[in-house]
Amino acid sequence: MKKNYSLKTYISLAFLLSNFFGFAQITTTAPIVIATGDQLYCPQSSINIVTDFNIIHDLTETGTKGVYIQVSSGYSSGLDQLALSNPASHPNVTTSWDATAGKLSITSPLGTDVLYSDLIAAVKDVVFTNSSSTASGTRTFSITIGNANYLPSTQHFYLYVPSIGITWNSARDAAAASTYYGLKGYLATILSADEAKLIGEQASGTGWIGGSDAETEGVWKWVTGPEAGTIFWNGAANGSTPNFAFWNTGEPNQQGDEDYAHITQPGVGIPGSWNDLSNTGSLTPGDAYQPKGYVVEYGGSAGESSLQIATSTKITIPEANVLTPTPICDSGSFTLTATATAGATISWYNQATGGAAIATGTSYTTPVINTTTTYYVDAGCEANRKSVTAVINKTPDTPTVASSNISRCGPGNVTLQASTDVGLISWYTTSSGGTSVWTGNIFTAPNITSSTTYYAEASNNGCLNTTRTPVNITIYTPPVVTDETVVLCQFQKKMLDAGIAGMNYLWSTGATTQTIEIGVAGTYTVDVTSPSPQNCTSRKTIIVEEHEVPQIDRIDVEGTRAIIYLKKEQPYFEYSVDGSNFQDSNIFYDVPGGLQTAYVREKGGCGGTAKNFVVLVFPAFFTPNNDSYNDVWEVTGMENYPQAQVTIFDRYGKLLAQLSLSRMSWDGTFNKVQLPASDYWYALKIDDTHPILRGHFSLKR
Repeated sequence: MKKNYSLKTYISLAFLLSNFFGFAQITTTAPIVIATGDQLYCPQSSINIVTDFNIIHDLTETGTKGVYIQVSSGYSSGLDQLALSNPASHPNVTTSWDATAGKLSITSPLGTDVLYSDLIAAVKDVVFTNSSSTASGTRTFSITIGNANYLPSTQHFYLYVPSIGITWNSARDAAAASTYYGLKGYLATILSADEAKLIGEQASGTGWIGGSDAETEGVWKWVTGPEAGTIFWNGAANGSTPNFAFWNTGEPNQQGDEDYAHITQPGVGIPGSWNDLSNTGSLTPGDAYQPKGYVVEYGGSAGESSLQIATSTKITIPEANVLTPTPICDSGSFTLTATATAGATISWYNQATGGAAIATGTSYTTPVINTTTTYYVDAGCEANRKSVTAVINKTPDTPTVASSNISRCGPGNVTLQASTDVGLISWYTTSSGGTSVWTGNIFTAPNITSSTTYYAEASNNGCLNTTRTPVNITIYTPPVVTDETVVLCQFQKKMLDAGIAGMNYLWSTGATTQTIEIGVAGTYTVDVTSPSPQNCTSRKTIIVEEHEVPQIDRIDVEGTRAIIYLKKEQPYFEYSVDGSNFQDSNIFYDVPGGLQTAYVREKGGCGGTAKNFVVLVFPAFFTPNNDSYNDVWEVTGMENYPQAQVTIFDRYGKLLAQLSLSRMSWDGTFNKVQLPASDYWYALKIDDTHPILRGHFSLKR
């Protein structure tokens, strides 16, 4: 590990070597550059980059081309700057600031060598500034007497060589043939983000580096310098690295035979990132993928010792990192803790800017406070002063509820409300312990089927008031009513009953009694309310249907079938032809002959009506053999028609007999002579209002 010695120690060692060997016998190939000055820096201020600086050189040498100072790590482009603080005091040098590279060159205004003494004096007056109040981190300054970029973390030198259109093979060979103060060159190999930034983003152009997958497609290796053979990428754009890689977006893409790594031209994707190209790259002049040069790295080759033509210092922007303390309830004291950049002193304040420190050190114990208070801490830079808030949370008051006793009629939801002076309300089913069932000032309890109690508890960011306020919920059972459909007989009154005694009633008619009398069909409702304190209401609906009294229009008789027709049919009427057996149908079969009565009534007892009708029965045959069974042929029921006449004929139309009230039957003779067994015909004329009924029958012997 590299050790840091004081400038005085380096100078003493150099003179000891001179005295031991005899100075005139020493051939110094490179001077030794020594600097001290690792310091703390506050943003927007100015600070010398060294506290001391010297160049130890052969006494036969008096000067060199110049000194180059670069922000080699942590560089913030556009904000960081190096400059000579008093140019008038250094007439023998001129300075040039490269904002892209973050590099200050101190050279002769005449282009000649500059005396070492002038360079030493100038470096001591170089200052660093950063224009941002929020700047942070560390800046490393590389100071070298060569124009190559120097990176302290690797102790290597990097030089970009412009060469338009150079191939990768040619760049590799040219780099290997170059030396820098005796160090062997090679195409740069990039192993860290610091190197990638210095070589790519802070370099003056784009060009080749020493990576290739020419040996095995998709296996990218460093093939130059001491890292030759080291794999740094596997696969295409979606591959992975075993250590470090910095491909541009979508690279490597292997478009064509692209086997060589190249730092992408500025303005194409991520600054300083890589892409893959063929050995020649683009052959189109000015194209973004036409090679413009290559990067040579010096240092690390076998047998080489480190040059001391470069040194470095650094500044660190001190920053305090403070831990946020855990809030407490009501009042108390806090112990605030913070850490800071090594070497920085932590100071505590009670104001954001200015003021005197109230304490120093990594911790500060506040006095007892009862309100939230903000303190401030920095590590020497007021611009980086940070706040830390000691939060005091008030324990809330015991909750107040909109109502401590709530009732409802029947199962259902109940909305509860509670409030406190600060914080949140949580609801529980127990007076202590348990798990909250809801958080919020308004709680709609789920379907409640029986009386229960909920409890409201107040908390404020961990500060809990353990006294819970109860809300009692009482569930009353509403009156049990049953809807009805009742019949109102035509031209009559009906009494409607709410069905439960001892309640309060309100009918849709406005009546307030348990029963009401009505005479009109319709829908009636009654709200039945239980007495206080329940006051639960149930609504009963009574549908009143008016049933008419039936009226017979006519009765049609077809043989022994009778059909009763009404003036207005209704489904609640029923029919009978004997007065005992009623049916829903108005059609009757096998009705006995003779005078009959049709009955129609309303099924619920609202009344009925009756009407006589006659059924005429014509026997199909008769057997006049004096056995007292079917000895004569007669029309049953004809006696009910005084004017009725029946005329009997044989098959040839011969009139054989006439029947009437005076002669109701025929014995099968003509002029007292028995007629033969045969079919005979009849014609019945009831009167002039009825049609003549015709038919035939058989005489059997």
